[in-house]
Amino acid sequence: MNALIDVILPVFLVIGFGYAAARWTSFGESAVDGVMRFAQNFAVPCLLFKSIAGIDLGAEFETGLFLSFYIGAFTAFTLGFAGARLLFARPPEDAVAIGFACLFSNSLLLGIPITERAYGTDALAGNFAIVALHAPTFYTFGIIAMELARSRGRLAQPGRLLLQIGKGVLSQPLVIGVLSGLAWNLSGLPVPVAAQGALDMMARAAVPAALFGLGGVLLRYRPEGDMKAIAMVCALSILIHPAITYSLGRWVFALNTGQLRSAVMTAAMAPGVNAYMFAHLYGVAKRVNASAVLIATALSILTIWGWLHILP
Repeated sequence: MNALIDVILPVFLVIGFGYAAARWTSFGESAVDGVMRFAQNFAVPCLLFKSIAGIDLGAEFETGLFLSFYIGAFTAFTLGFAGARLLFARPPEDAVAIGFACLFSNSLLLGIPITERAYGTDALAGNFAIVALHAPTFYTFGIIAMELARSRGRLAQPGRLLLQIGKGVLSQPLVIGVLSGLAWNLSGLPVPVAAQGALDMMARAAVPAALFGLGGVLLRYRPEGDMKAIAMVCALSILIHPAITYSLGRWVFALNTGQLRSAVMTAAMAPGVNAYMFAHLYGVAKRVNASAVLIATALSILTIWGWLHILP
């Protein structure tokens, strides 16, 4: 019970504060969008740059860490895609978007603050290592899968697809923050003191602003219809993905305690807002993904609590 009260509830209370402000005060959609734009386009990229520029890449980029998390993620996508096609008879484009919701866990807005509250700031190195590849890998995969679905597997213009992938991935502020941090890390140069001070201030604002904004955004995602498909997404994202990651990390790749915590806690997070944004981008499965983001985020309070008790 202490884990629920001390670690999980503070994070969800900030989300709830944002939800309440958007619902019952004059903090309207434009204000929520402004907070989210600040968080996702500026503050969180600064947090990613600061964190990745300063980590020991050789020590943290452990093959077993990535395989444990990403095998679980792509397994969840495959099951979600197959379920959408075979169980619910959804068209291929819908199935890709639904699978993307199973794939894209909320590693930043939930994974980092909950891991930090549970295990301390020093435990986040594994989280940031996963996040460094998270958005670029999943957006690239998602765009390719969607284009294949839309063309029924016959790509007449592969050059156009490559251009679309590059534009879609490299235009993401989070990806820019990650790639900039990696480039600075590899350069071996120290971050200037003044720049470090500015980055520290932006980084401190990133998580609370993002959580508050996430609460306001969730107000728009009303659960309606397609409950079986939504239940499938929730089960795959907050139960199956972390279970696979835990099994691989503990018994196949023998991760150390810190790596296992980072991999499983990242995998255990509900689908992020990006799952809805991806569906909205292509105009498919928007109701399923929007509702899954909301419901899985609420249910993850209990499932995360369970993982905190299971993890060493």
